[in-house]
Amino acid sequence: MTHCQNSFMHIYVNYGLTCCIFTPRRLCILKGIYPHEPKHKKKVNKGSTAPRTFYLVKDIRFLLHEPIVNKFREYKVFVRKLRKAYGKAEWSTVQHLRENKPGYKLDHIVKERYPTFIDALRDLDDALCMCFLFSTFARTGKCHVQTIQLCRRLTVEWMNYIVTSRSLRKVFLSIRGIYYQAEVLGQPITWLIPYQFAHDHPTDVDYRVMATFTEFYTTLLGFINFRLYQNLNLVYPPKLESPTEELMTSEYGEDYAMGSESYLERLSSLSASITHVIPSKEDDEVQLDEFPTEGEDANQTELREKEKQQAEAQLKLFEGLKFFLNREVPRESLAFVIRCFGGLVSWDRSLCIGATYEVTDETITHQIVDRPNVDKQYLNRYYIQPQWIYDSVNARLLLPVEDYFLGVTLPPHLSPFVEEKEGDYIPPEKLKIMALQRGEKPDELNKEDSDDESSSEEEAIDTDGNEAQEKNRRQPVHKEVNVKKLPVKVTAGKVRVQKVNVNQEKAEEKRLAIMMMKKREKYLYDKIMFGKKRKVREVNKLAAKRKAHEETMKAIKKKKKSQK
Repeated sequence: MTHCQNSFMHIYVNYGLTCCIFTPRRLCILKGIYPHEPKHKKKVNKGSTAPRTFYLVKDIRFLLHEPIVNKFREYKVFVRKLRKAYGKAEWSTVQHLRENKPGYKLDHIVKERYPTFIDALRDLDDALCMCFLFSTFARTGKCHVQTIQLCRRLTVEWMNYIVTSRSLRKVFLSIRGIYYQAEVLGQPITWLIPYQFAHDHPTDVDYRVMATFTEFYTTLLGFINFRLYQNLNLVYPPKLESPTEELMTSEYGEDYAMGSESYLERLSSLSASITHVIPSKEDDEVQLDEFPTEGEDANQTELREKEKQQAEAQLKLFEGLKFFLNREVPRESLAFVIRCFGGLVSWDRSLCIGATYEVTDETITHQIVDRPNVDKQYLNRYYIQPQWIYDSVNARLLLPVEDYFLGVTLPPHLSPFVEEKEGDYIPPEKLKIMALQRGEKPDELNKEDSDDESSSEEEAIDTDGNEAQEKNRRQPVHKEVNVKKLPVKVTAGKVRVQKVNVNQEKAEEKRLAIMMMKKREKYLYDKIMFGKKRKVREVNKLAAKRKAHEETMKAIKKKKKSQK
């Protein structure tokens, strides 16, 4: 074991055992070397209990031949010379040093850690989360402005690719932010985007460690964006055809992200490009023949075909719909989701550039509003709350807009990442969505609910009449029939009925089988049964809470009606 210090590599002998090598923490992060917790921490740390980070000796030895170490040393010498020149006010020397500033690239490290492109996609979740987090940072001294701008550019390019390829599958609004899940080349990729709120940087966070991770992640994300854009035959970096872009410089150049004064305008144009219609390549693709998978029966094949049809229908969920976003709703998130599923979207031109039509357009079908009411309303469009967009995407169908009108209490926002198993508690809202996915209409569902409620009342009202009719039906009807008596005498025998309880026999067999178990098997069986019973208790508890909530809401509604 070895522990990390700020100094560069040097040798240290730990109790005459193995040579331990100290290495910079930054190099370990870039190379993907993770720390380990020793079994005897006090012994490895020479009796000290101070908190330290430990690495395996074999991992540290692997870093001895890393060529980037020399670059780090050159940069350390550069910083020392620059500080010395500043102290002596030798401005010509300062200018010369800045012009010859040593640099390094992480391309070979990316290729070393991810031999194939699929490996890089599988490890993209953390990179996206970190880049989206840094893209929301304010311009403070905690991190470099160039890093923030680079993260913002790369994330917008990633979102434009998702829109073009229509790879988005799930969206969930949580307290931490908005979770997205896309399917890129068969790999599910999930990332988190924080809400656009002003926040202060916490003081107990080491931003140097985060910046080191981000330095590697930006290089990785840049390579992935380049490869994905090539797969769709798109130009990278993306060039925009808009009036705003014509006023800027014609070529991006090497300093596409940081060096230009019109960077913010370019970035706004790039972000607004989500609203533009991008030609799809689906019509040009050749439909390949599909063959059943080995070991797959007819039911599994039919189920797979059904899931494929639902996925294809989800890609065209908002096609033919035209949305307008009010200024109080999350513009970038809604525009991103709507464009991923084929819808058209715009907003007020004074809010941000990239608006494609005005609010007075009569072809608008839905207007997204997050306020109790709107002063001026049009009769030919729906005024709905933003949650309708996200719930429709997760349900893979257009949900009824009546539940999302202005001022209406919204239904619960269910997580699409939770898959209920047999015996789990399923909320009534999830059951309703599942019924809609099966093709049942909302009117039929409401009718069934009302029938269930009215049936109990009718049973209570018509109990007396039904009982009287049943008594009359059960009474035997005697008819006089002339039957000839035969001189035969039959004696009735006694029948012995042997009661056989199948459930009791099964329970007895189960009890005997449990008695014959070994001690280890008996312990495992008891543990499994305890988990099942606990799961049943949790389901019953949730059902009871939901029932109590519904009864409370009914009582409140009755009280309001009586007051009116």
